[in-house]
Amino acid sequence: MLLQGIFPPITTPFYPDGNVYFKKLESNVERYSRTPCAGIVVLGSTGEAILLSDQERRDVLKSAREAAAPNKVLIAGTGIESAIETLRLTEYAAELGYDVAMVRTPHYYKKQMQPGNILAFYRTVADQSPLPVMIYNFPQATGYDIPAELVIELAEHPNLIGIKESSGDVEKVRTMVEGTRQILRSATVTETFEAITPRMLAAASRLHGEGGELVQVGAASSSLPPKPSSTAVTVVGKMKTRQKEVGFQVLVGAAQKLHPSLDAGAAGAILAFACAAPTACYEIYAAWKENDAELARLKQERIANAAQLVVGDLGVPGVKYGMDFNGYFGGSVRLPLLPLTGQAKSDIERLLADVRN
Repeated sequence: MLLQGIFPPITTPFYPDGNVYFKKLESNVERYSRTPCAGIVVLGSTGEAILLSDQERRDVLKSAREAAAPNKVLIAGTGIESAIETLRLTEYAAELGYDVAMVRTPHYYKKQMQPGNILAFYRTVADQSPLPVMIYNFPQATGYDIPAELVIELAEHPNLIGIKESSGDVEKVRTMVEGTRQILRSATVTETFEAITPRMLAAASRLHGEGGELVQVGAASSSLPPKPSSTAVTVVGKMKTRQKEVGFQVLVGAAQKLHPSLDAGAAGAILAFACAAPTACYEIYAAWKENDAELARLKQERIANAAQLVVGDLGVPGVKYGMDFNGYFGGSVRLPLLPLTGQAKSDIERLLADVRN
């Protein structure tokens, strides 16, 4: 599966009494679905997943799935400390129609998180998961930083398709990209090389009849009967697809280092800052994709200080206030997280003044 572009790891809105505010969750998802972001991540760190009950996690996954646009890649954060509970939540996400499971590194028993433990955990999850699996490394939160050499070893597993690397270490990104360069897999994409998932293909088949057919690229819009060709696309319903070689895909989590991470080989990013400013993050990726290094640098400079403060320094409360400031619903956080001070709010408003979207 192709993972590229920008993904906001959406927040979980709450009422003042602490209950999940599902209508605001759906409203945010619908709005993100209208942005140029490639997809949406549900139940990441920014979603306060670790502070939700098991039932709340399931309800949030269901609500977000129902509100998302059908053409967006949907990633479910399903990592829990044990492999068995991770698989249970992953199976539920698959039943709902999510495309990828993002599984954070187990970390509570830190002394036992040796290479053998991590290899066994991820291989067990990947072996049994009904969804492709992404590793999720966030050492600032977990206190455990999965070594690049372990990631490179795990990347050989056919159901481990990538990693969200949130350490902010650009050289580690480069090491992982170089160390997994030999891994090549075939991914279904659109005729213009955008991501297509099995869920999207199944929906196209249901809408326009089962099965697909090969047609010549040049004849795809012709009224004449299609003929198979070595330069063919596959038509499923009215969706034209082709195959693209992809490797083990590294997505990063530090918006203030997005441009250098892309230069180091990252395929895209899952950015908490994109919850408040998705278009500003996408503009960096789009400029880089067009090989306009100077524009990418300028766009990166535009958000660097804001991203560092909102996400790096203030965390989820900062992200939620940034969302409120930019027209999304952020709202309150759950204890032990605390609301921001007036000064912190003023600092966010100042830095986001020209990053409105």
